[in-house]
Amino acid sequence: MAPTDLREIIRSGLLSFPVTPFDGEDRFAPKPFMDHLSWLSDYDVAGLIVAGGTGEMFSLTPGEIVEVVKAARSVSGDAPVIAGCGYGTRVACDLAREIEAAGGDGILLLPHYLTEAPQDGVADRIRQVCRATNMGVIVYNRGQSRVSAETLAQLADECPNLIGFKDGTGDIDTVRRVTLQLGDRLSYIGGMPTHELFAQAYRGAGMPTYSSAVFNFVPATALEFHRAFTAGDDATCERLLQEFYYPFAAIRDRKTGYAVSAIKAGVALRGFATGPVRAPLTSLTEEEVEMMRQLIAGRS
Repeated sequence: MAPTDLREIIRSGLLSFPVTPFDGEDRFAPKPFMDHLSWLSDYDVAGLIVAGGTGEMFSLTPGEIVEVVKAARSVSGDAPVIAGCGYGTRVACDLAREIEAAGGDGILLLPHYLTEAPQDGVADRIRQVCRATNMGVIVYNRGQSRVSAETLAQLADECPNLIGFKDGTGDIDTVRRVTLQLGDRLSYIGGMPTHELFAQAYRGAGMPTYSSAVFNFVPATALEFHRAFTAGDDATCERLLQEFYYPFAAIRDRKTGYAVSAIKAGVALRGFATGPVRAPLTSLTEEEVEMMRQLIAGRS
């Protein structure tokens, strides 16, 4: 898929952020993964971001990420497959090439590992990854890898396949500077944990869509919220925030890392064999799983 085509597609709707299931020996389990994606395929989304933050990219080997892409490609139909990509610069460049060879349509470039870095170093990493692939590249502004509006504008001039900016920092000032300065050159994706909690504020900063983790287990609810958000129906958004999203956030906030673990628990409650999260994350307790069960009862 041409990067410019992918840029336009991801502007058009909600983005799905599927979990990565593991088997009893802690290996990637492709069958449950494909079964889950097939179930979700009845619901219309603009694309899949596999092996991303919700998909535990940080705990996957590069080889496993490629396996995830191949499995997603086999059942995704016409939906674009975007994959998490990251680690050190050399690893990220190699991984981008392997994702492309496996049938990926684009990458979400996650932060580099551990060390802080100056702005020109962060920019050079993005530049090198863009040059390593023909796919569209979406920069994920998060953690220790943050780009300014000025840096992003420079990179957009240099790298035709840089197509998107996803924000997980909550820095609305930077988001607004980016959307004002770059305009239609990039697509903009909200990427805060449980982004529906922030979507209306981000809309005011120029971000028209976002990736939804809860779509994994309450797809109809996620799409209802997104439709209301897109239509400017704040009353419906606020009702869903009160009925579902804030109670979910109360479970999510019980322990660090539950932004992923609670999503995986929700998918398991839908009958899919997800397996546990990998360390350093921890799975929900039995009490917390029961809280999730009660929250999603009667909700699709």
